[in-house]
Amino acid sequence: MTEEGGRGMESYDVARIERLRAEALHPVVNYDEFYHFFNAAYYEDCWNPSFKRRIANAVRAAYSAWTVDIAPGELIVGRPASRAYTDEERERFRRADEAARYSHPGIGQDSHMAIDYRRLLTLGTSGIAAMIDGYLAALDLDDPDAVRKEDFYLAAKTCLEGVEILADRYADRAEELAREAKDGRQADEYREIAAICRRVPKYPARTFREAIQSAAFVTYAISVKPLRPSMLQFQLGRPDRWLLPYYEADRAAGILTDEEARTLVDCLCIQINRRVPNGLSCGLMVGGRLPDETVVSNPLTRMFIRAVDDVRLVYPSVGFCCTSDTPEGDLRLALEVLSHGRSHPAIFNDDVIQKGLRYYGLTEEEASEYIHSTCVEITPVACSNVWVASPYMNMPAELCAILPDDGECPSFDDLMRKFYAHLSRRIAENCRRETLGRWERAKYCADPLLSCFVHDCLEEGCDIEEGGARFNWITPSFVGVSNLADALYAIRTLVYERHAVTFAEWKAALASDYRDAPALLAEIRALPKYGCDCRDPGTPDGFVAQVSSFLAAECAKHRVPFKNGRLIPSMFCWIMHDIFGRSTGATPDGRLAGFPLGDGSGPAQGREAEGPTASVLSSTSWEHWKFIGGIAVNMKFTKSVFNEKSLDAVETLVKTYLARGGFEIQINVTDRETLERARIHPEEYADLVVRIGGYSDYFVRLSPTMQEEVILRTEHTV
Repeated sequence: MTEEGGRGMESYDVARIERLRAEALHPVVNYDEFYHFFNAAYYEDCWNPSFKRRIANAVRAAYSAWTVDIAPGELIVGRPASRAYTDEERERFRRADEAARYSHPGIGQDSHMAIDYRRLLTLGTSGIAAMIDGYLAALDLDDPDAVRKEDFYLAAKTCLEGVEILADRYADRAEELAREAKDGRQADEYREIAAICRRVPKYPARTFREAIQSAAFVTYAISVKPLRPSMLQFQLGRPDRWLLPYYEADRAAGILTDEEARTLVDCLCIQINRRVPNGLSCGLMVGGRLPDETVVSNPLTRMFIRAVDDVRLVYPSVGFCCTSDTPEGDLRLALEVLSHGRSHPAIFNDDVIQKGLRYYGLTEEEASEYIHSTCVEITPVACSNVWVASPYMNMPAELCAILPDDGECPSFDDLMRKFYAHLSRRIAENCRRETLGRWERAKYCADPLLSCFVHDCLEEGCDIEEGGARFNWITPSFVGVSNLADALYAIRTLVYERHAVTFAEWKAALASDYRDAPALLAEIRALPKYGCDCRDPGTPDGFVAQVSSFLAAECAKHRVPFKNGRLIPSMFCWIMHDIFGRSTGATPDGRLAGFPLGDGSGPAQGREAEGPTASVLSSTSWEHWKFIGGIAVNMKFTKSVFNEKSLDAVETLVKTYLARGGFEIQINVTDRETLERARIHPEEYADLVVRIGGYSDYFVRLSPTMQEEVILRTEHTV
């Protein structure tokens, strides 16, 4: 492929990808213009008696006015842009935005999901509109619910029309750029973009490139939330599945080379960085097992893994799903990419995750189609509306809240009963609060466009915000369990067994951040910690097993009053270990005030004293499969020894983790010296990506405390 080439590309276009990559390293991701136009249209339609139709009309109006932009070299188009406004527009937007400030429901989660890309690619938006016409024709007018359903269906059709208008406007812009282009090849490229945007997403995709463009465009279109302007991060699902028929057909027809496919895949991956702000997590999954036991392993599987190396940006966050019989070469490729200092792919245990999904009521077919909906939260593809990490719970803080006075808990068992009763109340309170939030969202928000791509919204005539999705879970995340386990072990040992300290003395030490109790701090730090492969019930590992079992059982007691509504536990943190750490005083595990909590469900930072094998054995000493809300285990290896020779040892370690029932493992390969230099000279390390608590981010853009936390993680050798 030449730098500006079009069809018939014969080699991977390194120059194009490097140029697009450089532009995406510092993107301006701002959806304000859409919301300006949306709010203005919504409030000017205030006399419309239909809430959903008002939303739909405003969406269509915004798509009709939203600025479209295509940069030279882009092959996959669709990203936020803006322009200068007239004085009249500014005043119109000011009034509408001011009114909107007081009407947006602020609670809850959005976009932790992947839509039904197969439906989109096989039907197109026009085909989905025809499907809706069928549902409208079948409505029973004697059904008292028919009016509500009709209202929803008409709103959904209006939103689909808006998407088609937006695509046509991109086609118009591409044709305009083609007329202005001075280079013939660039003009041809713009004309091809125009032809594709005239075709998709309105009609079914016919080719590999049309399929990629259609999926990318609709994902961009749904990345604005009516009445809820927020940062959205819709995932691309399993593209090595939904793209495979188009890839194979084009290869067989001789109209697609692997080099062209790789270039298009990389363009798709770069485009994610142009629509999703930094600090989130957005990507896709590959691999895994189909319901018929077939392992997914094809050229696209490997192409998307290699894209991490090609793109070298914070997105896509690639999850590689391993099974017990995943081909050796696929896992090896993933490890090779990680050895280059990339922060992904993260490695997920497909067998464990599918087991957990079936436990929570999914069929084998549904359980085989899941996505790490941002970091590690597992949500069913094309049929779910899950509120992840709702809420995060600070486990060490919950323990500190019930530390007894001297004599109040005569035995350690008394202390644990008090702690579990407290946790039980807190989980119930949080579940009630989140459920109320869902009811509020159902009353004051709707998303008819997104509902077109999520089962069973169209099938039942019910908006996704009203519970139309097939699975409506809430998944609280319990942060700092490793700190909690170390703290419980320390309390049992020093208070109840050695009688070395009283609770009054320990509370005073916590209040002084251990400054007045250096001997106690030294004694705590000398105790065994979670991560040292001590799995007896009374050890830190044993406490993680005990606490995790309690959390899973407690969540199972609760139901969310929407279809298939469950409370499902998770144990990951995104950036909450840093946020909680900054607001949490010293804790009984010896952690000082202000320092981040443990960064996942593995050992706390710096406490893996017995090496990576012991860490893996500890991290898998308890059952992961019920924690479908997500588990993150981070491991950091020194770059100087992570090489071709050591890959065998790392591969054995990963396989051990997976064979023992580990949920997900993410590996950082870097070195302290590089991180220290990046902290001092950030301008030289703008694209240094590191893994945090389930997601990746640019190291130089992290908070100072988060940078310190990453640096202080145990650095393993192999």
